Amino acid sequence: MNFIQTRGCDDTKPKSVTFSEAILSPIASFGGLYVPENLPQLGIEFLTKHLASSYKELASDLLAKFEIDIDDAVIAEALALYDNFDDATNPVPVVKVKENLYVSELYHGPTRAFKDMALQPFGKILSSVAQKKEENYLILAATSGDTGPAALETFKNQKNIQVVCMYPANGTSDVQRLQMVTEDASNLKVIGIKGNFDDAQSALKNLLASDSFKDTLKEKHISLSAANSVNFGRIIFQIVYHIHNYLELIRQDAIVMGEKVYLNVPSGNFGNVLGGFYAQMMGLPVEKLIISSNENNILTRLIQTGIYDIRDGDLKLTTSPAMDILKSSNVERVLYELYGADRTRELMEDLDKNNIYTLTADELCKLQEIFVADYCSDDEGKEYIKSAFSDGYLMDPHTATCFKAYETKTNQNIKSIIYSTAEWTKFSPVIANALTGEENAEDMKALATISKEAKVEIPDMIKALFTKEIIHSSVIEKEDIEKEILKFL
Repeated sequence: MNFIQTRGCDDTKPKSVTFSEAILSPIASFGGLYVPENLPQLGIEFLTKHLASSYKELASDLLAKFEIDIDDAVIAEALALYDNFDDATNPVPVVKVKENLYVSELYHGPTRAFKDMALQPFGKILSSVAQKKEENYLILAATSGDTGPAALETFKNQKNIQVVCMYPANGTSDVQRLQMVTEDASNLKVIGIKGNFDDAQSALKNLLASDSFKDTLKEKHISLSAANSVNFGRIIFQIVYHIHNYLELIRQDAIVMGEKVYLNVPSGNFGNVLGGFYAQMMGLPVEKLIISSNENNILTRLIQTGIYDIRDGDLKLTTSPAMDILKSSNVERVLYELYGADRTRELMEDLDKNNIYTLTADELCKLQEIFVADYCSDDEGKEYIKSAFSDGYLMDPHTATCFKAYETKTNQNIKSIIYSTAEWTKFSPVIANALTGEENAEDMKALATISKEAKVEIPDMIKALFTKEIIHSSVIEKEDIEKEILKFL
């Protein structure tokens, strides 16, 4: 299968590329992204075939449907990394929380967040491709908290790979920050920036599109790629767990084959729910895709009004920081699928130049046939955390945003799958405050509070962070990012 460009072709790039070409160089013509030329259609037959399959078997067959140009042995080695999750036989548990409401726990990998689901296998594949081509690659990652640790974990000590990870210096939890700044592999560089995630992501996209930066790298015999979800190598693995979750509900006798469900996803950069969107287009029975936002409710306003407006640039720092994003990269891929390349280019140019675009009434109607949305305030989120805990379920503040949309945007006779994107350990001060009223607690104290309240152990990998040496202490102005990267190289 070939991959084409969301904003059309400017003739400086081929009209279509292979999967390996798309993941090695993920920015397409006019600053656009790569998408599959045609999505494989799965249907009930595919789902039925995998009712008794393992997660790895399902993933392997799905990748085969995309006909990607990666050796089967490399794919098998990449998928084998799921064996290192908490339960090798079930890396993504689906837990019933209340009648007709289930939670997909995507955080059972090495960095305790959903990014491991894609970045663990993707990192292996990308480094294998680089080695096969006998080329050296610089992988850029911009993070709001979870992509960074997962990218550093998957790429550390990989041959032919160097990684630079940028994070907003005051925009992550302490655990997320420590997971990054204590990484000691020589091929990794972590940079804190004085700004927010959108600043980090804009810097990443500008560098990926910069001919002068790429020419400088070429002099050093280095090529450029990215670990963010602008890279379709991330997205392809995020389709798998949506299909797995549906099959899990059948296995649990919660639904019958062909019955529709809601997919309710906490959404910031839109990669997670994009996987669900593609799964639906490929034949997964989905009633609606539910976008759950925090107080940075740009996505909710887009779905409800058809207007994407970031002109005030007012990013709020919330208790669900991984969703503190104004410019969501992967919305562009949905625009392409619904409205085509010319209209996508027009809309994205409006956003780039004017910080706003507006859909027509017909375009909004098309969007709302697939998506509904609501947002959850910090205080509401804490109430949902407390209420769920009283019912026996411990969750993080990102997961909590989904409970608001579950109440306001679903027919509760239809089964809902909520996506839990991070373990409680990554946001312990917020959760401790929700459960006990404890305010402004240091992470270690909050972790101890929750451990006692919930009678759960703090994982050793989290405890160890607080005694590890800080390796990466750089915090710089966003204008100095390119200079800092070149100094590292």
